[in-house]
Amino acid sequence: MGRLFGTDGVRGVANLELTAELAYKLGQAGAYVLTAETKHTPKILVGMDTRISGDMLEASLLAGLCSVGAEVICLGVVPTPAVAYLTRHYNADAGIVISASHNPYEFNGIKFFNSKGYKLSDVLEERIESLIFDSEDKLELPTGGKIGRKRSVTSAVDDYISFIKSTIPGSLEGLKVAIDCANGAAYQVAPRALHELGATVHVINNEPDGLNINRNCGSTHIEALQKYVVETEADVGLAFDGDADRVLAVDEEGKMVDGDQIMAIIGLELKRKGELSKNTIVATVMSNLGFDIMAKREGLNIVKTKVGDRYVLENMLQNGYIFGGEQSGHIIFLEHNTTGDGLLTGVQLLDVLKSSKEKLSKLASVMQVLPQVLKNAKVKNENKAKYLEDEVICRMCKELEEEFKGEGRVLIRPSGTEPLVRVMIEGKDQDYITKKAIEMVKVIEERLC
Repeated sequence: MGRLFGTDGVRGVANLELTAELAYKLGQAGAYVLTAETKHTPKILVGMDTRISGDMLEASLLAGLCSVGAEVICLGVVPTPAVAYLTRHYNADAGIVISASHNPYEFNGIKFFNSKGYKLSDVLEERIESLIFDSEDKLELPTGGKIGRKRSVTSAVDDYISFIKSTIPGSLEGLKVAIDCANGAAYQVAPRALHELGATVHVINNEPDGLNINRNCGSTHIEALQKYVVETEADVGLAFDGDADRVLAVDEEGKMVDGDQIMAIIGLELKRKGELSKNTIVATVMSNLGFDIMAKREGLNIVKTKVGDRYVLENMLQNGYIFGGEQSGHIIFLEHNTTGDGLLTGVQLLDVLKSSKEKLSKLASVMQVLPQVLKNAKVKNENKAKYLEDEVICRMCKELEEEFKGEGRVLIRPSGTEPLVRVMIEGKDQDYITKKAIEMVKVIEERLC
């Protein structure tokens, strides 16, 4: 990771780590790097989620963009994947999202898309960082009529919904769907899109106030939706995160259906139709062992990458795959969009549900989820990558892997956005692996704090 950019853009506590000044500099440097080769006035889209700090950061970001002569198009509150799609749809030179995804409201972030709707490469991120930190000479700033200006569009939500609806051949009439919008960027688009597709829609957490995004709701707190699905007797529930680039599902019995299971259901349907490139799904090392067992039985190939949807996407582009994602619900359909898209994924899942005429619980049963425990160790930010160098931590991992004898595994990795080391242990005995995860977290915190 760079000096500013983590695994998913620049992120921090708004007005403390991610300041108005930094947003201004990111606007200047980002616009300069992303439009350096253009011979015209660069056009840059800006969208945001519902956090209270969004207005402050948008104003500073826009000032930075306009100061280097960019034409800025404000999209308002839209999902992150909507910005990726609309950047291409509106023939823009870049897209920027102000969001901290699944993080609490006091955090915010800024992430960039290039003209093709893809997240930036490490090289481009480093160039932006270098302009902010290392450049001795100031950027040449335009004056007079060459200063940039902003304009707002009112069609962004309509255009994104039209795109989502176009990705399935028929309607969702007859399905009763409960959705949790996380008081975030999905609060307008998700209910409207599903309603226009013919589904009966029940909605919770669609009243954002700037402070309640992700608060005990959405894909990171799915318990509310599980209860709501049962109460409304819905066929399925969909839980989005704050910027709606991920989704988790709930079956008709109130049981969670995670990203691995969603990929299994949709991947098998794509394979059945002959539409799954090389019969391959790209996943990450965090995917459940049950996913690999299912794939072997069903004749699917699974390719594993590092954690992060950017690495999934990178592998897909390099090898010609069209479908992949993460257990957390970041799922990419390259045929349709260039980044994880929660609403797109939800609609694709609902389409399989309707065409198969099966219950979601039956579809999800194709994969047995082995017990998996994820615990966070709080460490100093500068120490979160040092677990690899610590002999005690490495020895604990090795001994536990040997004990499992192929029927479990240990995965430790630093968070890309927070001062945490994530400990994941998988095995057949839930109580035992929970005990071992707690022990490991304690050791990591003692040695890396």
